[in-house]
Amino acid sequence: MNQHSPAFCTIVPPHLLERLAESDDPAISEAARRTLLVDTAQRTARAQGPAAPADAGPSDKPKRTVYDARNRTELPGDQVRAEGDAAVRDATVNRAYAGLGATFDLFAKVYGHRSIDGAGMPLLASVHFDEKYDNAFWNGEQMVFGDGDGELFLDFTLPVDVIGHELAHGFTQHTADLAYYGQAGALNESVSDVFGSLVKQYALGQSAAQADWLIGAGLLGPAVDNGVALRSMKEPGTAYDDDVLGKDPQPATMADYVRTSSDNGGVHINSGIPNHAFYLLATELGGNAWERAGQIWYDVMTGGTLTGEARFSEFARATAAAAKARFGDGEEIQAVLKAWTAVGVPAE
Repeated sequence: MNQHSPAFCTIVPPHLLERLAESDDPAISEAARRTLLVDTAQRTARAQGPAAPADAGPSDKPKRTVYDARNRTELPGDQVRAEGDAAVRDATVNRAYAGLGATFDLFAKVYGHRSIDGAGMPLLASVHFDEKYDNAFWNGEQMVFGDGDGELFLDFTLPVDVIGHELAHGFTQHTADLAYYGQAGALNESVSDVFGSLVKQYALGQSAAQADWLIGAGLLGPAVDNGVALRSMKEPGTAYDDDVLGKDPQPATMADYVRTSSDNGGVHINSGIPNHAFYLLATELGGNAWERAGQIWYDVMTGGTLTGEARFSEFARATAAAAKARFGDGEEIQAVLKAWTAVGVPAE
């Protein structure tokens, strides 16, 4: 286990909010600026998560608790639904509860991994965080969801892959513990996109061919004229091209790798490269992406061989080794090598 401090990880990247903060429309710029200020405060604060429910040890069942922040920034807020409670009137609470369960189910039922830490960690979430807050985040201990501003971004509990993405940061924190900067940080983000997408596909029973491979579909609001999601694993760089949001900056291959000092070295931008490699692998193998492609990624994250500062090439070699270890010299390892070659990352 590498010893990095738990990363504060948001679904909407800083570079996008910074662009919105410069908008001529006060409604857009004010919401973005407020979100950036709150994110900065949360990033520098020591995570003070809610007290976890009494732990009876690993279980095949999740231990979910949802809190209502009531549009304030103090966490966790008031408890509004606990494990086993009936649905409440607040649809946001119910979506958060269901999304925590969908994420638990993927890890437990497919990979035998009890919760995000493998030891039955309670899953905690706060909804209705702040006013018009345009983000969702993992702070090292719990999930937090904003309601969005209603124009650019809608309620952040709407896409189940956003919930899966943020909880998967917790999975990374408790397994490979990839540093949150540079290529390791882009891998950290990509692993969350991979498992976020797999949570959605597993919950909907979609094959790799049926999946949309979008992250955050259904999140963008009516003020976005040309955009479908935050990111596309199928075609990085095409999720949006909008007057307000700008152009999706994600590269699909190393030929377009973005060197930048912002966003911890472009962790949300360059994640498009390993994202695309996973998409290529999953669609090459066909069937359900969580079965073989997802299993290889899971084996790498839990195998103990990655360094915390892993670069793309180290991760790629680890996936090839994991494919061979689990499936032998068959189509899986060939598909892994083909996928990484296509995005310009050496895996041998």
